[in-house]
Amino acid sequence: MKAMAGLLRKPDGVRGRVHAVSAADAGWGYVGFNLYRLEPGDVAEEATGGNEAILVLVEGRARITGAGQDWGEMGGRMNVFEKTPPHCLYLPDGCDWRAVATTPCTLAVCLAPGKGSHPARRLGPEGIELTPRGTGANTRHVHNIAMEARDVADSLLVTEVFTPQGNWSSYPSHRHDEDDFPRMTYLEETYYHRLNPPQGFGVQRVYTEDGSLDETMAVKDHDLVLVPKGHHPCGAPYGYEMYYLNVMAGPLRKWRFGNDPDHDWIWRRDNPRV
Repeated sequence: MKAMAGLLRKPDGVRGRVHAVSAADAGWGYVGFNLYRLEPGDVAEEATGGNEAILVLVEGRARITGAGQDWGEMGGRMNVFEKTPPHCLYLPDGCDWRAVATTPCTLAVCLAPGKGSHPARRLGPEGIELTPRGTGANTRHVHNIAMEARDVADSLLVTEVFTPQGNWSSYPSHRHDEDDFPRMTYLEETYYHRLNPPQGFGVQRVYTEDGSLDETMAVKDHDLVLVPKGHHPCGAPYGYEMYYLNVMAGPLRKWRFGNDPDHDWIWRRDNPRV
């Protein structure tokens, strides 16, 4: 892995493509992420090239064509914090897609290497349910868009998480940075953050147990955080609800992680039967 650029990425403006992170730009090998903020009539279009893509209508609606098909108008929720299941579209490598916004629209493009093994298909809103995870101040609510239980992609693992005010998420601290299945899988990861109300902030720490990487960031609405390795918990201050969209990918499409030994007791206390 090359030396990492900054882990916290601020959006480039408020309209058009405001995030554009390729695996090469990130200094790693698998995950890419683009984000478009569109007004009615605005167009976003890309060629997937060697990557597969999952388009996530974070909010708003757009007419989408891709992989030689017209998918019609997609999108349901107008504000991400409605928490209704997202409309998403899987597209294999080697195809083009185009989206024309029909309302104000936030469109995420999740990218990872494709192998041509899966056809283009809608993902959600059917089959995606808001599921609670954790207990107490570690409670959050998850939409599993394309985790390993759904055989819909070659590399991509995609999920979105809603963390109530005052709660923690991606916690107890865990990492997935070794290619040692079944003990652990190597997965690069991005976090696309939103806050409600939008003037708020959250906190995310990315650190390794040996201290070679230890960054704590104040994240704001539409910020992106790269997680190349290590643990990566985040918290939502009182008064502000946090959302994030996770994209993960690595050499094996499975999510196996290890807890920080210092904090593993919390996980074991909350999961006594595991």
